[in-house]
Amino acid sequence: MEEDLISKKQLLELTGISYGQLYRWKRKQLIPEEWFIRKSTFTGQETFFPKDMILSRIDNIVNMKDGLSLDEMADKLSDKASFDRVSVSAAEIIERNIVSSVTLGKFGERLGVKNGYSFDQLTYLLAVDRLLSAGEMNMEEAELLFRTLMNKASNLESESWELFFIRKMGVSSFILAQAPAELWFDEGVKLVSKILSADVIEQLKGKLAFKLVE
Repeated sequence: MEEDLISKKQLLELTGISYGQLYRWKRKQLIPEEWFIRKSTFTGQETFFPKDMILSRIDNIVNMKDGLSLDEMADKLSDKASFDRVSVSAAEIIERNIVSSVTLGKFGERLGVKNGYSFDQLTYLLAVDRLLSAGEMNMEEAELLFRTLMNKASNLESESWELFFIRKMGVSSFILAQAPAELWFDEGVKLVSKILSADVIEQLKGKLAFKLVE
């Protein structure tokens, strides 16, 4: 299954950052070396990036650079433990638009949170919110996705997972697998959406950056 990539040229045009900034952030290890993917094209060799992760990372850097040095940002963005210690109230979630009020109201209370939502809990809520907000699933499917993440994600050996949202003859299913996963579907299956935990985590880090610089 092809990874969703963005070329370096498209990235620079879309984000408005310069070539020099991009490679300076690479040298400072703000952007991981392995995200620079060299591929052959009809014009020769070109550099590509995993689209969702690089866009979220650049957004994170831009949002954090006024409060932290490049070295401090590199330490925090590469260290998930910093975010694991973060606790976010329901009011902050709405104020900062971390997930929608619909998703928080529907699923947040089921987590039994008293003193703030943890990073892992917000990861599950954000994954549900992404598909709901994109109009790719209805509320009944959101219920199934939320239960799948809550009941199964913690059973995986690592935090890196991939979630496949499929439909066949109008029946929806979710497949949660350890990343990287290779799945093949029969002709009757439509892949509605695919979510990588790494993308959700990167997006969430950006939304919670205010907790590390305040």
